[in-house]
Amino acid sequence: MRISEIQIKKINEDFTVCKVHDFSQVNLESEFIFIGKTDEEKSVVCLTKDAPDNTTDREDGWRAFRIEGLLDFSLTGILAKIASHLAEKNIPIFAISTFNTDYVLVKAEYEMEALSVLGQAEYQIVTGESAC
Repeated sequence: MRISEIQIKKINEDFTVCKVHDFSQVNLESEFIFIGKTDEEKSVVCLTKDAPDNTTDREDGWRAFRIEGLLDFSLTGILAKIASHLAEKNIPIFAISTFNTDYVLVKAEYEMEALSVLGQAEYQIVTGESAC
């Protein structure tokens, strides 16, 4: 898959990354909800408006981009290349992978610069209804 074939869709929502005491107040019906659990923590990434009340630590102000389409497990390096382009410009990311695709979150103050960097790298940027 060539870079020019990859669409990155801007999600027009604010996101929160948080740790929670437990998952009892997590709204599993939210449009976007990512849950992680390890032996050390329970984490949630969700729309800011849906952040649970029982957070023990949280960071608001994230914006998200979705790599459009179904990414076959045999494809390699797509997320790494996106991360590399952003790292070259000192734009920190928070990456999340699902079964179908990957999401890249950046702090809101980096959103426009990140879109510009990725567009200059020849990714197709989709904002709303059209590709840029």
